Amino acid sequence: MTVLTATSKGAATREAIIDRAYGIACAAGLEGLSIGPLAQAVGMSKSGVFAHFGSREDLQLAVLDAAGERFVDFVLRPALKQPRGLARLRAVLEAWYDWVRQSEGSCLLLSAASEYDDRPGPLRDRLVQHERRWRVEVARAVGLAIETGELSADTDADQMAFELYALALAVHHDAGLFGFDTAADHGRRALERLFRSYAPTA
Repeated sequence: MTVLTATSKGAATREAIIDRAYGIACAAGLEGLSIGPLAQAVGMSKSGVFAHFGSREDLQLAVLDAAGERFVDFVLRPALKQPRGLARLRAVLEAWYDWVRQSEGSCLLLSAASEYDDRPGPLRDRLVQHERRWRVEVARAVGLAIETGELSADTDADQMAFELYALALAVHHDAGLFGFDTAADHGRRALERLFRSYAPTA
């Protein structure tokens, strides 16, 4: 076996572990991850799992990074195919709502925020990094809509990004209690109302 082949196999094994751990964490939270049960789930020894992750915290960080990447792949990248402006912002929110639907109320990023919002440490720091990057992306999309003239020139992009985030959180909250279709419908109507509130004045 060549070094390259061994490296590729190791990377594939690591990804398989992360994928299984992600599924567990979606159901039980990052704190629900334990090396022993995970090793059993992937058919490896505990030492085999530790060979890829030096500690339980390293595993949790890797899973959190995977969650962030999956979210961006699902929500942002498809929306970038839309024209700059409200069409792209609308696509971001629609995909975000759909993320709520497909995650069936078990969004790892949101559950991690509840787990670590008041617990200083590497996991909270990493979560804040992911959240800040996402806010920057949403604010950038808002800024492009300002440039196209579809939003008022005095729009505060960071403030609007906050409000868009609030819409997505409300949809996530209501989807579990009242059903996704009802929640998403309210979310879409709220989005259009928000767009109108930031529209340029004649």
